[in-house]
Amino acid sequence: MKLYFQIFLLIALNTAVYGQSFPDSEADGKYFEVNGKNIWTVSFGEGEPLFLIAGGPGNAHYYLRGFDSLSTNNTLIYFDGFGRGKSDVAKNVTEYSLERDINDLEELRKAMKYSSINILGHSYGGVVAQGYAIKYPDKVNHLILVNSFHSYLMWQENCDNSNHEIKTNYPEVWEKLMKVREQGTVSSDKIHRDLYSVPYGFLYSYNPENFSKRKKSSYPNSMNYDLYYQMVGKDGDFIVSNDIGNFDFRTQLKDLKMQILIIGGRYDRVAVPRMMVKYKEYCPQAEFVMFEYSGHQPQVEEPEETIALIRKFLGK
Repeated sequence: MKLYFQIFLLIALNTAVYGQSFPDSEADGKYFEVNGKNIWTVSFGEGEPLFLIAGGPGNAHYYLRGFDSLSTNNTLIYFDGFGRGKSDVAKNVTEYSLERDINDLEELRKAMKYSSINILGHSYGGVVAQGYAIKYPDKVNHLILVNSFHSYLMWQENCDNSNHEIKTNYPEVWEKLMKVREQGTVSSDKIHRDLYSVPYGFLYSYNPENFSKRKKSSYPNSMNYDLYYQMVGKDGDFIVSNDIGNFDFRTQLKDLKMQILIIGGRYDRVAVPRMMVKYKEYCPQAEFVMFEYSGHQPQVEEPEETIALIRKFLGK
């Protein structure tokens, strides 16, 4: 599910709590050539590599910087996927695909000369992570899925539930939206995108105050809507199609042999708990944790508990 606003995470908070200082996402990185494109990376820390994959699809890595304190035990690799942030963008939107994102991660691993890696994928990033773990199981030591999706059915539920919530709680927004849809507009049209907007905390949080100080990120190309609608379909806020309308990992997850941690949020209205708990059935070998006071980003709403859980898991 796309993020209407990039969350401006205060990296200084991590500095105050954990006594650490961290590199700048825009200035302190390095490009690697991956499948003929320049991919921007920011890497720091000590220990085994942990690749962090942003959501969207279409988000740059910046909003994930709430995981910075994991660098005390792992080398963190943040990166802007193809078409996001400071990385190269496509000349034609048809270049964007889930398969491309999975293959790019493998080529980035090779370019950075890691024999095997740990992966943390948030939201859509978890879709990439699952696809990678299934395709390259011998390259993954630990797999962490944070508020992610196991299938196109779960993603469609995300859309259906979001629309139900907006219709119920923001009827004035819904009324305007229905009027333009009656005129033939779809999700990818700018007028539709402008209307299809409610406060971030409404759909994504347990406590909206946890995001009350957010502001739109100044990070370059923090959300690529062309990429997003190429992946979810031109009317993807209502009916998912294209890549997101077709992926399905449900029958393959049980065969994964690496250590797996799956995290959900009780108040997540996009990666909804009703579908999230089905991971227990599809991936019974995984450790599953539902954060009771979080929405779509436990690392923001319950940061100490989330970081402690992941740090312990990565130590297995």
